[in-house]
Amino acid sequence: MNHEPMMFIATNDLAGQTRGRAVPASRADSGLHNGVGWVPANLAISSFGHIVAPNAFGSTGDLRLIPDPTTRTHVPGTAEHPAVDVYLADQQLLDGTPWSSCPRVFARSAVEAFTAETGLEVAASFEHEFMLDDLPTSAPFSWQRFRDAEPFGSELVELLQLNGFGPETWLPEYGEDQFEITIEPTTAVLAADRAVLLKELVRDLARRHGHRATFAPLLDPDGSGNGVHIHLSLRDATTGEPVLHDPSQPSGLSELGRKFAAGVLTHARAISALTAPSASSFLRLLPHRWSTGGIFLAERNREALLRICPTAPDGDTAARQYNLEFRAGDATANPWLAIGALIRAGLHGITEDYPAPTIWPEDASEEDLEGVEPLPRDLPEALEALEKDDVVTRWLDRDMLATFLAIKRAELDQTRDLDLAALCRRIADVH
Repeated sequence: MNHEPMMFIATNDLAGQTRGRAVPASRADSGLHNGVGWVPANLAISSFGHIVAPNAFGSTGDLRLIPDPTTRTHVPGTAEHPAVDVYLADQQLLDGTPWSSCPRVFARSAVEAFTAETGLEVAASFEHEFMLDDLPTSAPFSWQRFRDAEPFGSELVELLQLNGFGPETWLPEYGEDQFEITIEPTTAVLAADRAVLLKELVRDLARRHGHRATFAPLLDPDGSGNGVHIHLSLRDATTGEPVLHDPSQPSGLSELGRKFAAGVLTHARAISALTAPSASSFLRLLPHRWSTGGIFLAERNREALLRICPTAPDGDTAARQYNLEFRAGDATANPWLAIGALIRAGLHGITEDYPAPTIWPEDASEEDLEGVEPLPRDLPEALEALEKDDVVTRWLDRDMLATFLAIKRAELDQTRDLDLAALCRRIADVH
C-alpha cells in the first residue's frame, strides 16, 4: 500500500513532550496557512499523559497551531514507514495574536528583548546525551560501541544533514549504552527548535532500527546520567562580530560576558526548575557526577554551572569559538523555556549591572569551592526557589507559570512512593 505523505504540526509543552496534529499532504497548503485547532488545556498535560487539575484553562477556549514554514523537517519514508514533514508551530489566539502561554513565543520574546536592549544577539547550541538499548556491552568512547550502533549512527548524521542541522560530532559516550550528538551553533530560537526536533528524530530512527532511545536524566540512580549542555555566545546583531571574548580580561571573558554570567548565576536556583524539571533530574546534579557541583563560573571545569569552554589552537578564530556552557539542564525540559530563561537572566545581569562573578581557575580544588552556593537538592526545592524569585516569575506569563508548577507537583505526587531505581525507570519511560 502506498501511504499518502503527512505533515505533523507540533509544539513542545511544559512537560517537554512534543505533541500536535497531522494533516494529509493533499491539504498541506491549508495546514500551512491556517494551522490546526488546539486547546489551551493541552498545555496542562503532564509527562504521564493526564491534564492536571487545577489548571488555569479548564474546558474552555480555542487556539491555533500555526506552523513556521522555516522549521520544516523531512523524515524520509521507507517500505514500512511513511514519509512525514514535521513543522513546529506557534500557538495563537483565534484573532491571530500570539498566545502569551506559548513556550515558543516566550523564547522569541526573550530574544527580541535582549536585542532591543543590547544591540546583540545570542548564538546557541544544545548538546544532547542519550542511551540506546539492546546493544552489546562495550567500553566507554570505544570504536566497538561506535560500530555497534551502525547503521543507526550514520543514518542519524545523514538525517540531520538533510535537514540543515549541521551535525558536528557523533560519539560513543562514557555511560553504558550512552551516545552524544552535537550540532553547530545558530540563533537562539532556531537552536531550541532543533533541540525539540532532534529528540524526536533520534527516537523515531531508533524505533526503525529496533532500538529504544531515552534522554532521561538517569536510568539508574548509581549510573551515568544524560545531560543537555546549552552553549551560549554573544555577537553584534548588525555585524555578527563576537563580543563574549576579550583577551585583555580575566580568562578572556569580556566585561559584558561577566555581567551576562552574573545574571545566570544569581537566578540559577530558580532557573534550574525550568532546565532540570523532572523528579529524577537533581539526582544527577551533584558533585562528582561531572554535571553541576555548584553555582559557579569556572575555566574548563565540568562541575561548574557555567563553564568557559576551551578553544582550538587557531588564535584567529578564538573569539568566534569562545562560549559559555550552561550545564544544569536535561532533556526533560522544554528547550524554548530553557533558552528563554537563560537569555532573560543574562539580560537582567547586564541591565541591572550585577557585580562581576568570581571566575574560578581550572585547577581550583574542592576546598577552594567549598563556599559556593549549591543547586537545589531536589525538584520541590527548585520549584520553591522559582516561586520565590520575583525577577524570574515576572518573565513568565502568569497562567503558564501556574500551569508549570501544577504539572511538576502532579508528577511529583505520582512518583512520590517510588524508590530511586523505580523513579528513574518511570521518568525514562516517558523521556
